[in-house]
Amino acid sequence: MDEKVKYEMEFPIQVSPALLYQYISTPSGMSEWYADNVNSRGEFFTFIWSESEEQAKLLSKKSPERIKFRWLEDEGTDFYFELRIQVDEITKDVSLMITDYAEEDEVEEGKMLWENMVSELKQILGSS
Repeated sequence: MDEKVKYEMEFPIQVSPALLYQYISTPSGMSEWYADNVNSRGEFFTFIWSESEEQAKLLSKKSPERIKFRWLEDEGTDFYFELRIQVDEITKDVSLMITDYAEEDEVEEGKMLWENMVSELKQILGSS
């Protein structure tokens, strides 16, 4: 397996952290912006898109801050993807922080995919 590189992204979102958490941590919330359909059975989540289906294991979840998954194909590695809500203590600005891994030549593609998905999430939430 080729070595993957870690990348992080920050998306300011004007919405309450509690509402945002519902969209990043529940199958019904995630199926509105992340995948066409999301099912969970215990710690395993199935993400369904029109052309494919991927399974991920829930590694950790801390309400209302973050959720972390590992794709089953990455089992036995340190690779994961995490969605974390960060609130600025002074301004109270809310950001969605994304940590993900991709093979070096796929990082830009991965970032573009996240940008598109988060853009859809912002539209659903009515955030600019």
